[in-house]
Amino acid sequence: MSSGGAEPAQADGQGGADGPGEPGALPRARELQGPPIWQSSRPGSIYDYIRVASFSLGPDGRIDQWSERAEHMLGIPARYALGKDPVEAFVPRELRATSRRKVSEILDGREWTGLVPYRREEGGDADGLAEIYVMPSRDENGERAAVCLVVDVRALRGIETDLAASQAVFGQSPMGFTLFGTDLRLLRVNERFATVFGGPASKYRGCGPHDFLPRSEAERMTAALRRVLETGEPVTEMQLVGMAPGEEDRRRWSVSLYRLHGASGRPIGVAALAADVTGRRRAEREAASARRNLALLNEAGARIGNSLDLETTARTLLDVAVPQFCDLASVDLYQGLLSGDEAPPGMSDGSAELRRVAFASAVSDAPLPTAPGDAPGAVAVGAVHRYPFNSPCAGALRTAHAQIIPGRESDDGPELGAVVHSTLAVPMVARDTVVGLVQFSRTKGSEPFGERDTALAVELAARAAVCIDNARLYRREHERALILQRSLLPPGDPEAAGLDIACRYLPGTTATEVGGDWFDVIELPGHRTALVVGDVMGRGLRAAVAMGELRTAVRTLALLDLEPAEVLSALDEIARGLGGDGEGRSSSARSARSRSEGTGEPRRSARTADLSEVYLATCVYAVYDPVTRRCTFANAGHLPPVLVEDGEDALLLDVPPGMPLGVGGEPFEEIEVELPDGALLALYTDGLVESRHHPLEEGLQAFRTALSGADRPLEDACDQVLSAMDTSHGEDDIALLMARVHGLPKDAVGDWSLAPEARSVARARELARDQLTDWGLQDLVDTTELLVSELVTNALRHGHGEIRLRLLLDRTLVCEVWDADLAQPRRRRARDTDEGGRGLQLVGLLSQGWGSRRTPRGKTVWFELALPDGESAAVDPAEALLSLF
Repeated sequence: MSSGGAEPAQADGQGGADGPGEPGALPRARELQGPPIWQSSRPGSIYDYIRVASFSLGPDGRIDQWSERAEHMLGIPARYALGKDPVEAFVPRELRATSRRKVSEILDGREWTGLVPYRREEGGDADGLAEIYVMPSRDENGERAAVCLVVDVRALRGIETDLAASQAVFGQSPMGFTLFGTDLRLLRVNERFATVFGGPASKYRGCGPHDFLPRSEAERMTAALRRVLETGEPVTEMQLVGMAPGEEDRRRWSVSLYRLHGASGRPIGVAALAADVTGRRRAEREAASARRNLALLNEAGARIGNSLDLETTARTLLDVAVPQFCDLASVDLYQGLLSGDEAPPGMSDGSAELRRVAFASAVSDAPLPTAPGDAPGAVAVGAVHRYPFNSPCAGALRTAHAQIIPGRESDDGPELGAVVHSTLAVPMVARDTVVGLVQFSRTKGSEPFGERDTALAVELAARAAVCIDNARLYRREHERALILQRSLLPPGDPEAAGLDIACRYLPGTTATEVGGDWFDVIELPGHRTALVVGDVMGRGLRAAVAMGELRTAVRTLALLDLEPAEVLSALDEIARGLGGDGEGRSSSARSARSRSEGTGEPRRSARTADLSEVYLATCVYAVYDPVTRRCTFANAGHLPPVLVEDGEDALLLDVPPGMPLGVGGEPFEEIEVELPDGALLALYTDGLVESRHHPLEEGLQAFRTALSGADRPLEDACDQVLSAMDTSHGEDDIALLMARVHGLPKDAVGDWSLAPEARSVARARELARDQLTDWGLQDLVDTTELLVSELVTNALRHGHGEIRLRLLLDRTLVCEVWDADLAQPRRRRARDTDEGGRGLQLVGLLSQGWGSRRTPRGKTVWFELALPDGESAAVDPAEALLSLF
């Protein structure tokens, strides 16, 4: 059994490309044709595991053969064993009687199996336990003998333990456990594996991966088995997907593979340990989805709402959602709400007009119809549209609940196009009011929306809705503030006699565009013009409101035709009253005096302090007379005006600064300056020349430099100044008023002195008639004669001293009658029986306007007539006179 069969075995089993441990060796061995052959096996068989040794007993009961395996296993050399009685040699003394009886029975031809303790040396204690199989035999003489097989009990118990453990793994493991042979077919599977795939465990013996896995997964499994068998490198947690019998959902398994070896180290197969991780995978996906949702909400909280612009907020929402949450999305807002309506018609049933304010897509550059009920084609950004009443989007708007809209394809073509297959229509609810609708859509290839996605979409839409509603409310309030601001400023191209006007207003911040700086151009009697620039301390809407009150007061005082210093004094009293504490005193003035006296600031409420601060203002007031080309200035704590004469450098006018309005306690001074033709006068606020980047002196010098040589058109000169100065600091509002002086030409002025006598009335009519004829205003001669006659007559009757008549021609005709009496004329309604008292009524009826003002030496009564335009007929004096009776 030795050499004769060894050579062919090596030729077939070891000498080829594949040894017996290589994959394919056993299949090829099974394919060998012909009778069985002798074949040598490598070390590592079952006999090596159980450690079997042998010896024999002769007819005399003594050991006549002792194998080398017995020598190695029992530790007893052959020279000590041969020829000896095994009972005397190896069995303890107390067991010898029983042992001799058993040996006698064996030599009588009976088999025996049992555990036998033994000792390694004579006289020693028992130090081993062997299981001995004794089989009767005969020698060459026919006498009784015995062959004994010795098994190490410890090795045997180890094998039993290993078998029990193996059985426990296969029978009791909660995971699928399989053994693949070297031919990559199942040798054994446990009950768990059989339970998952159905049928008894024996059904799968000899099966391959293709018998229980889908084709693609079976090929992956086969490749992994072959790689493990060839390289010995284990594969851990390989993910396989398949369908368990009787189930519709796909399941996922995590498989670990490792190679098995025999005692000699040769591969004998591959063990596979499989665990169902479908639930764990689902939990991992849910955890990943939750982390993604939290990240999206965190990003949304950080980004959405940073702007008070509606469109910017909507675009930010879509930037957060696409492509992290969906593939394309759009935002629609109610058009009525954007226009300022609180509740546009159709808002409650979802049929009101909406405007698409934002769209984003990761799959298309152009908008796509994303939900049933969208307008044919697609709704472009900025387009106004409606959703049909029965559409899902209108239902979402009507019920304020999100709706999942699956994609459906009809016979005529795809209803949602070939791209979109799932859409979420989410109403945008802010403060219990639906302000619009946001649609999130996913394309084919992405997972459809689920309940968790819906909850996230509702949260995103709610956050954006609050921000959008805030932006809408801010826009509404901002527009109202702008209306207030613009209503308080003069028109963009104010007109004045003898002056070219250009003006600019720049708010300190474009976020509000309202502030406390103001300028005004006020037409005064006699073609005079009041130029005003002021600056309320503070910013924002509160300062704008204070500015409006002060500007209205300035206009009212200016129309009383007071002197500039008187206007500022009266305005100071008004400002102190508006910012007072209810006791008639200005809190700002009181605190200023307290600080000057060292007593500290008195206690004031927060509201009183705010009012006192907001009604502190600086102002410069100038009145220009185009006839004399003289301008009178009064200043209340404001920066001095700048005058630029032709060919000269800009000059700061030395106007006494005075105290700011609202402080009180000091009178205002005024100065009079003659302005030559072509001179440029500039009034401004401190925001133009002062900022934290440069001191006031540097700003004033830069302003004068920008004004010098400004011989270009006035609008261009304004732009040049603003571009040369630092106007983008955003620290304060900027107001700039520039006027170029022209004056009235001499031939546009008629000025006469009349004696205080009756014939001066006829003389006045004659002078007026001749002057109007020279000006080509024959249509106004009759009316002017009548009204001049009335005013001169009143001056003779109620006044005293020399009478002066003056006619001024510019955009209108102005007639002024001067006398030395200080009593102002008063218009009254005459009774039907009165013979007089209707003169001023006639003046008011025939003129465009009339009035009186005090002068240093008396008073002036004036009226104004519109120049004929060839379209409207002048009032007939006769009819006007008859209408008084």
